[in-house]
Amino acid sequence: MFGIGNSVRSRVVQECTPELFHKAIDSPQVARLCAEIEDALEAVRRGEMKKEDFDTLKADRKKKLPIITPHATFKNGRRLNTDAVPSGLSMYDVDHINDPRGYYQEHVAGHEKELGVVLAHVTPSTEGLRLLFVIPRADMGLDAAQRWMSERLGNTGYDEAVKDLARCSFLVPRDYILFLDEETLFVSEKLKVNSEKLIINNEEGASGNGASSANADSGKRGNEAANGNGEDTGNEAATGDIEGSDSGDSSLMFKGIPYTEIIRQWFLITGGDPQKGERNTRLHRLASHLRYIADNDEGLMLRVMPRYGLTGEEMRGLIHSACSARFCSTPKEMKQAIENARMVTDRNVTGIGTKASADGYSDIEEEQNNPPALPKRLPPLIRLLISRTPDIYKPAVAHAVFPSLAAHLHRTRFRYIDNVWHEATLMNVLMAGTGAGKDCISEPINRIMADIRRRDEENLRREREWKNEVSSKGANKDKRARPEGLVIQEIDADMTNPAFVMRTAEADGHFLYTKLNEIDQFDALKGSGRSQQQFQIMCLAFDPGNRYGQTRVGTQSVTEKVTIRFNWNASTTILKGKRYFSRVLTDGPVSRINFCTIPEREIGADMPVYGTYDAGFDEELRPYIENLTRATGEVDCPEAFRLAKKLKEECADFARLSQSRVYENLSFRANVIAYLKACVLYVANGCKWDKTFEEFIRWSLEYDLWCKIEFFGADIEEAMNTITNREKKRHGRMNLLELLPDEFTFEDAIRVRRSQGMDAEGTRNMLWQWIYRNYITKLTIDNNGKGGTSTITGTFKKTIKWK
Repeated sequence: MFGIGNSVRSRVVQECTPELFHKAIDSPQVARLCAEIEDALEAVRRGEMKKEDFDTLKADRKKKLPIITPHATFKNGRRLNTDAVPSGLSMYDVDHINDPRGYYQEHVAGHEKELGVVLAHVTPSTEGLRLLFVIPRADMGLDAAQRWMSERLGNTGYDEAVKDLARCSFLVPRDYILFLDEETLFVSEKLKVNSEKLIINNEEGASGNGASSANADSGKRGNEAANGNGEDTGNEAATGDIEGSDSGDSSLMFKGIPYTEIIRQWFLITGGDPQKGERNTRLHRLASHLRYIADNDEGLMLRVMPRYGLTGEEMRGLIHSACSARFCSTPKEMKQAIENARMVTDRNVTGIGTKASADGYSDIEEEQNNPPALPKRLPPLIRLLISRTPDIYKPAVAHAVFPSLAAHLHRTRFRYIDNVWHEATLMNVLMAGTGAGKDCISEPINRIMADIRRRDEENLRREREWKNEVSSKGANKDKRARPEGLVIQEIDADMTNPAFVMRTAEADGHFLYTKLNEIDQFDALKGSGRSQQQFQIMCLAFDPGNRYGQTRVGTQSVTEKVTIRFNWNASTTILKGKRYFSRVLTDGPVSRINFCTIPEREIGADMPVYGTYDAGFDEELRPYIENLTRATGEVDCPEAFRLAKKLKEECADFARLSQSRVYENLSFRANVIAYLKACVLYVANGCKWDKTFEEFIRWSLEYDLWCKIEFFGADIEEAMNTITNREKKRHGRMNLLELLPDEFTFEDAIRVRRSQGMDAEGTRNMLWQWIYRNYITKLTIDNNGKGGTSTITGTFKKTIKWK
């Protein structure tokens, strides 16, 4: 038997039955996901999509596909190498071929029985072929079985990174399947015998009597797989390269809970296994947290921590650095990981498996893969605004209502903890999948903006009458000046930059507001002279006392200098949102915007049903809006001020423990946003602090940071590393001779040049110049030149002047 699971993100696996298998390959979702990958590939071939965008889309869609584990089932229903029970099957991949079906017809069709093939299908990328076959002999490991198949097919270009027992394979729609021997796959006697013999061989290998090559290789390959080998397979490396993973050893347990399980839960809580570019940071953060439950024992931590490709020396240095820091209290992530690991361990000890939810995650994994849960006790205004909203949309709406609420404030300022006065500039982007229900924020915002829109309608009418009057007069006729008091707060999504400046000038200190159905509607503000001007507007709007405008010569042109007061909402898909901000990740817009999302619903879930927004809703909302409209001047909210200080310290503690520069940088402005939300709630509530505010604002901050790290964290870190590396290369030139010892060799000179970013080729010429200028003298000469002539190698000594 082999295993089946809901997705590569979940380790929950159960034995695959014919019913489960057919249900998966006939699933409409599987068909849709693979069709989206295939359509995107065609777009790449037509030049309509970039390859990197395709790779991102493909990776995202594959994460949502169900998986099977052809090599094994697992004792405790968890996809871990240590719990693997070999199936007697092996997986063979041929990747990066343009015509998988043609390859199959040419090399495999008609020979399935002699090759032992039980399943053949095109991979989700449509650029690969996967074969599942019965291992021909029980003494064969997975690598030997793959070599055997490779020899039979005469192919050397197969994927060698599928030797891990926990390796999984993405399932595909039925029409991707080229061959299926259901009887052998599910009920073969030969498969059963092979599996039993493989189990015996594996147990012998574990005790030191000749390990099968599958298990001998799994630790090494686990890390290779995690780094991306294998086009359409998935693997978890967290257990593959841990030195001591014997859960029965009491020295490798904390209060009866295996450290390996605590570490696994910690990774789930903090965003999953480390990706490329974040291994050192994440492992250092793990070590910083783990030491609190390992008595600062560096030897123990070295045994239990995963390495993800780092050498033993690198791990020792990383762990020593973490253990040298000042002790504080046990981090909340580690406390949660211990609690989650205890629940899993208790279930395993009592024989009760972790119950998978309908979407394939265990209850614990379900909690950790989602953003922080909305508090049960909410501020009265927020409770009202989400009262007609289905539960799945409530967190998004709870964030999205603040820009329109704050747009009612006029010249109202709040002093932040750095002694800078801020107006309530709040910008929100809702990032969620296609068809997720992003329009859920529209009706609450419509109700909030109703009074502003009524006033705008009157002023738009006055402006329209003036324009009609002016256009009806001849060029030489006297024309009435533009009316005063045209305060029009809600602007159009496609407004040009001059119109934006004019509306801001006429707003007389009121906020402008707009709601964009797609984030790229902002591009109308780009302007012709300066690229990406819309991002500059986003940044300036957030910054107190900003100045912005334009100067034109024409008498009919707009010439103004204004302070931008601009609140807005926008929606976008996750892929488009990441692409839109990809060029300004380190320039400021991302940190100034409040982000929210909508979790993916279960397949076949009931349609969310909204409540009715009636006159009663409007009447309940009216006092809050009136309170916001009446407010003016400098408002002091001591409770919000104290809360901002407290949250700043909590973020700083987390940054120190995680050693994440990205988190720290994002937390600065996220805390300002949270503070301004608290102030808006305070004013809307009649300048009275409610005990529900603190919990809600803390959740709002954590949720905002979760979204930013989830959607942009890895990309920001990569961008920051790129900038840092570039700056290192730009440092001022150093005296290379001062970097060398008084006596040095040719190889020493090469090393110094390379340490300063120079190549080795110029070393000989450099040394000739130094000798000629009497900076150095030659002590020994190697006579290795052609025709017996000496070359500029050997040993050199600095002259007295340069010692």
